[in-house]
Amino acid sequence: MEHELQTLKKLEEAVGVRFNERALLQRAFVHRSYLHEADEDSELQDNQRLEFLGDAVLSFVVSELLFRRYPGRREGELTNLRSALVKRETLSRFAKELGLGDYLLLGRGEEESGGRSRHTTLCDTYEAFIGAFYLDQGIAALRAFLEPRLIEEIGRVAQHALTKDPKSRLQEWVQAATGQTPRYRTVHTEGPDHARLFTRQVTIGRQPYGVGQGQSKQEAEQAAAAMALYRLGQTMPGYEDSGLAEEYELASMEMEEMKSER
Repeated sequence: MEHELQTLKKLEEAVGVRFNERALLQRAFVHRSYLHEADEDSELQDNQRLEFLGDAVLSFVVSELLFRRYPGRREGELTNLRSALVKRETLSRFAKELGLGDYLLLGRGEEESGGRSRHTTLCDTYEAFIGAFYLDQGIAALRAFLEPRLIEEIGRVAQHALTKDPKSRLQEWVQAATGQTPRYRTVHTEGPDHARLFTRQVTIGRQPYGVGQGQSKQEAEQAAAAMALYRLGQTMPGYEDSGLAEEYELASMEMEEMKSER
């Protein structure tokens, strides 16, 4: 394990921060699958608690930043922009930029199934990293680390996020093209109450067009709508590089597995 701690020095150099408690940083990269294969007397903890904290802290930092930068914007507009900044695809991209996947400790099965580059895993890891950063360095240092990248991202998505989200755009497009209204339904839920993951499917008529996941039904519907727009050739700004084609194939396979289990 000393090797892993030494490896994390590269990450500290990349982010320009030296952790006071490097074991805390290490915990941010311990996937639960790794512990399933670890020795029973291992003192390692997985990163789920840090992920829980990081999700909340990140949401706060983003909300505060938007509140300060857009004093004239209404609550709903700020909510749309915050959603664009903390959605899974965005956080996964942030994680890739930092190379966080390289530091993950994964179980063999998770490794072989591509977990190191999976959007969900990278998003969760980024949140865990933010949680560890906050505990070790404090809120001021975390703001200093996050805000330059967030401001850059705001410039990329603000104009669109402050006007129309994927769900709104899908509804407008479908109603204009067919006169119908997209419908959403929950096809799967998993996880404990404090970290519930919803899978929502969007259909147009009787045809399913997208499946999305999120920690709320609304978030899952936005992801499903973005996937539907991709299939309809109406990809949203900010979603071009989010791996929707790959996610659609994975979601389709998962849906077939769910059907076969019923």
